[in-house]
Order: sequence, then structure tokens, then C-alpha cells
Amino acid sequence: MNRSTLWLLLILSTGIVTSTCGGGPADPDPNRFAGEIEAFHDWDSKNAVPAEPVLFVGSSSIRLWRTHASFPDLPVVNRGFGGSHIADVTHFADRVVLPYKPRVIVFYAGDNDIASGKPAHRVFEDYRTFVGIVHAKLPDARILFLAIKPSESRWSFWPETKKANELIRGLSANDKRLLFIDVATPLLRPDGMPDNALFLKDKLHLNPAGYEVWARTLTPALRQVLAARRDVERH
Repeated sequence: MNRSTLWLLLILSTGIVTSTCGGGPADPDPNRFAGEIEAFHDWDSKNAVPAEPVLFVGSSSIRLWRTHASFPDLPVVNRGFGGSHIADVTHFADRVVLPYKPRVIVFYAGDNDIASGKPAHRVFEDYRTFVGIVHAKLPDARILFLAIKPSESRWSFWPETKKANELIRGLSANDKRLLFIDVATPLLRPDGMPDNALFLKDKLHLNPAGYEVWARTLTPALRQVLAARRDVERH
């Protein structure tokens, strides 16, 4: 058993610990989300959950997205929890990702990471850890990373955000199970600044028009990935 496999097994058995690996500030305590995670569990215990769903997971940009309305013909499950970092999603992967055995995961996080002072390579490494944990248990799952968005309220972080996006784009290009979806560029005006017509008054979170842009951008990739999965299953 190689070192990488041993590390993944250790993470899966003990959970993610607070770390500054890769530079930047320590991860915040994931237990601040304990109530929200328990609410997901309570909901699941009382309601039917689709088999092998398209799982949306990540921070508030996922939580606030009316994903069932945007993708009415898909078996969607939304497990976003606002304010989360990538490490938080990884920490709770055994509760908000793995139990659903999703065929496709739509992932958005990293926004809060960059805003807290984490550098691009740290965001990249944290995402790579998440991918490793998912594929250790669900090796055929497709993971679609939604590019970390530009916004006026966090415009000073955009240079570092672009670096993180490009690192993750490169990772995705080297694994057919990964896909990078550029939902960032469509949120920019021709002059390169964020289009505030697509954001709420906080100039951080998307409004319904912004989510329509995201849905239009994501839909072709989702259909392509799901069609490819069906072809594999038929053969």
C-alpha cells in the first residue's frame, strides 16, 4: 500500500484535522456546521432521496441555488452549507457526499478560502484532497468543479482566485472523471469587471439572473457527463 493510499485511509477513518499545510491561515473549526449537517440527516431520515443523484455540494452559492428549479428533469440533491471552506466539505464528506453514492458531483467552494487569506495552491491542494477521498470510495463518480466566481465585494482577491481556478482547471484536464466548468467568465462585463446585474445587493452572492447564467453554462456539461455514464452502463 503506497503512502497516498495510507493517507486517504487515515483521513477517512479519523476526519480532517485543522491544518495550515500549503500556507495561509488554519482551517476554521468544521463543527460550526454541526447543526446544519444534522438537519440534512434528519431530512433524509424522513424523505426519499433519489438513487445515484446529481449532488450539488459546497458553500452558500450552492445553498442559495434553487437547483431543483434549475434542473427539474434531473435527480438533484442539494447539500450546500453557507460559509464553508473546501476543507469543511471534505470533513463532512462521509455525511453529505458519500452516503448518496452520486454519479455526478457539482462542487462549488474556495470562495471563502481565498477571502480568508488562503493562497491559490492551498485551495488547489484542498480540492485535490476532496477528490481523492471521493474517488477512494466512489471511483467512477464524475466531479464538476464550478470556477470560483468574481464579485465586486471580493474583487481584491480576484488575482489569487484566478490562479486557483487555473490550477484546478489543469488538474481536471488530466483526469477524465473531473471537469472544470468556467462559470466565472460569464459573470464579467466586457470591461472585465463583475456584472452587478447578476448579483444580490451584497455584490457577493448571485441573484436569480446570475443563477440562470450558471444553469445555462452548466447544463451542456451535465448532459454530456450523464449521457457518457449511460453509455458506459449499457456496455
